[in-house]
Amino acid sequence: MWSFLGRYRDFGLLVLRLGVGALFLFHGWPKLMGGPVKWESLGTAMGYLGIHVIPVFWGLMAALSEFFGGVCLILGVVFRPACLLLLGTMAVAATMHLQRGDGLQVASHAIELGFVFFGLLFVGPGRFGFGRG
Repeated sequence: MWSFLGRYRDFGLLVLRLGVGALFLFHGWPKLMGGPVKWESLGTAMGYLGIHVIPVFWGLMAALSEFFGGVCLILGVVFRPACLLLLGTMAVAATMHLQRGDGLQVASHAIELGFVFFGLLFVGPGRFGFGRG
């Protein structure tokens, strides 16, 4: 009954890319514009992985991966590397929430998106992307 939707696989990927990409632009922009104070705050999350050096750098990398990862998702360019960086960012976020004791309810958002990015690594951007992924 639903098999006809298989013909629209690339359209489905486009909808997913546009929606998730736009939300990462929305979340990444304030982090990117927050400057060194914000980046340092973000970068302290690496401490939950045992990395306590240069938190400003790690925070900047997280902000860049969220904002420009969103751009890459929307356009379908440098797609797989962007998914890999976003997957790493979500892994750090999930680890931070779980180790802080926030529980699965709070960490689940990062975990869910991590699964999305992991799956997209294999699927690629689809026919409607500007790049080859």
